Amino acid sequence: MKKLFYLFTFAVLLVSTSCSDDDDIYTPTLPGVTIINLSENASVAQEDTIYLKANIQSEQRSKFIWTVNNTKSANITYTDSVFKFVQREIGNYRVTLTCINPDGETSVNINLSVYGKFKYGTFVLNEGNMTTENGSLTFISPKGVITDSAYFKVNGTELGSVCQDLFIADNKIYIVAQNSQKLVVANAETLVKEAVYNDELSTLSWPTHVAVLDDEAFIRDNRGVYSFNTSTKELKLLKGTSGALKNRMAKVGNKVFVPANKSVLVLEAGKDSISHKIEFDANVSGVIKTSDNNIYVSTTGTPHKITKINAQNYSVIKENEITEGKVGAGWGATPGISAKGDTIYYSNASTTIYRHIFSSGTSESVVNVKDYVENANIVYNNLGVHPITGEVYFNTIKAYGWDFLINNISVFNLGQSDPKLTINYKDHTHFPAGIFFTYNFE
Repeated sequence: MKKLFYLFTFAVLLVSTSCSDDDDIYTPTLPGVTIINLSENASVAQEDTIYLKANIQSEQRSKFIWTVNNTKSANITYTDSVFKFVQREIGNYRVTLTCINPDGETSVNINLSVYGKFKYGTFVLNEGNMTTENGSLTFISPKGVITDSAYFKVNGTELGSVCQDLFIADNKIYIVAQNSQKLVVANAETLVKEAVYNDELSTLSWPTHVAVLDDEAFIRDNRGVYSFNTSTKELKLLKGTSGALKNRMAKVGNKVFVPANKSVLVLEAGKDSISHKIEFDANVSGVIKTSDNNIYVSTTGTPHKITKINAQNYSVIKENEITEGKVGAGWGATPGISAKGDTIYYSNASTTIYRHIFSSGTSESVVNVKDYVENANIVYNNLGVHPITGEVYFNTIKAYGWDFLINNISVFNLGQSDPKLTINYKDHTHFPAGIFFTYNFE
């Protein structure tokens, strides 16, 4: 009986001990970690910011560490914080958030990319003074931040004398200077200089405009349009291009369209003459690419007209008469029209902005810039329409002499309601040769 009692007691003790051990088992709790992208985008321009928020769930005191491409950026002991991701170099980055508590650590990643600060936005090309090589670029970012002398600030050199035109292709920006017979090529995202062609173009007579297909740059001068191969440095005048106007060319697909008196010339890569000639009854004042990859052509006959041309077979899609205002280009070097979709704006080189809705064929006067902008006395080259926002950009100067330094880049929202001056940038231009939106070259 005593033996049975001892066995029972031992069994009870054994059960009690086992239960006690189970109660004392400790289960580690690793921290929960997520990254909240407050900026809601995964790409950003150089030196701009993406804001990331650390979201930590931990029952114990914890610390966390931010790293960018495995390089430690911060060591913060709070349970919640915002990390500012800012980089100067273009490329792809992996941001890692690691949270550590006494039980261990948890990590989570987010992939971000950085592109050149000049990839998206608006350029105003400046001629500079007639006798000095001080042509320049003014850049307006999508956030409205303006940078003067952008090319000079990157490279420490000027663009040339009396810059007239620029073109963007294959992530390169091409800028032509009239008086110095110079073509500058730079990275379109960073503006870092890649090449300068001067001696190779010494036979040109006041080159003014450029368009590019692959490694072939079409350069317009007083004799016509030349083909310049940027690889072989071969320069040749293309047959049939005499009379090419001092005005912007338009690229659609693998073709370049050139205004030339009462016609538009068609150029293609690898050919020594024009591919086609589209003829009109009146002088051409502008050729621009449409949003559906055709072209609008403005002409200054009686009446003034805008014609939509099929870029593939050169047939007339539709022709509209202008019933309010005119679509002349004036003395400048930019098209007399600019458009977003089927909404076309023009001013006939005056301070009054007109609008033509191509689908309905209606024309109307919209706003006089002088009613909103002080010292808007001289329109210096024609307006431009932002292809994304539809806002109209307008360059004016007070007068010649030193009063050219008193100038405006005026941005208008001309929707269906009353006209609104969105923003006015004062005293940034030096004889503006034109307005160029990077989105038009995509």
